[in-house]
Amino acid sequence: MKTAGNTILITGGGSGIGRELAVRFHALENTVIVAGRRKAALEQTIAGREGMFAITLDMEDPEAITACARQLLADHPSLNVLINNAGILCREDLTSTRDLHDAEKTIVTNLLGPIRLTNALTDHLARQPDAAVVNVTSALAFVPLSGAPTYCASKAALHSYTLSLREQLKGKVEVIELAPPGVRTELEPGQSSREGFMALDAFIEETMALFGEKPTPAETLVRQVRFLRWAERDGHFDRAIGILTAH
Repeated sequence: MKTAGNTILITGGGSGIGRELAVRFHALENTVIVAGRRKAALEQTIAGREGMFAITLDMEDPEAITACARQLLADHPSLNVLINNAGILCREDLTSTRDLHDAEKTIVTNLLGPIRLTNALTDHLARQPDAAVVNVTSALAFVPLSGAPTYCASKAALHSYTLSLREQLKGKVEVIELAPPGVRTELEPGQSSREGFMALDAFIEETMALFGEKPTPAETLVRQVRFLRWAERDGHFDRAIGILTAH
């Protein structure tokens, strides 16, 4: 993936990993558009940064995604990189019958949202030079955290979808998967100070170095995520499950 001279859309750009990726790519002389629900948070991301733009987007609403894509291409016809970063994590208790609102919301946001947005932009991206789609999954796509089952399932599904997308768009659009470990963000309350999680600045620093490799790894994995990514292959899957359960 080319790291400079792009026009990049980053969903979930109002906080956490999305915000920090936006700032770092902007510093590399890319035009960056951040998208998300909270206009005030997006405005904080772009404040004082020429060549950075914000657009509100509800990833649960298919009509909003279609309208957003249409507006984006009208305003930024050079768009050539999409980073599907927006996501939510909800804790769930599966031991009794429950309301499935959180589970359904998680699937729509984390899986259908990226599928819909990528679909809306595919024809355009396929015509662009140096086009790329980056899907942000999770270490929990490979070893689930039992307390967040639908989140883990949604990320595992997005991992699988990314593999198929890569094959079908080969030669037209580069498709990259970024699978973070637990990172100190506010994906869920208290996570930004949780022991054992990777510091956000350290994660971004290592990730940007990986994006700068030629070629960019199809699976972009910082060192800390590899224990979970390769747990089954390396024979420590049950131990990994136990470690996650203990947390």
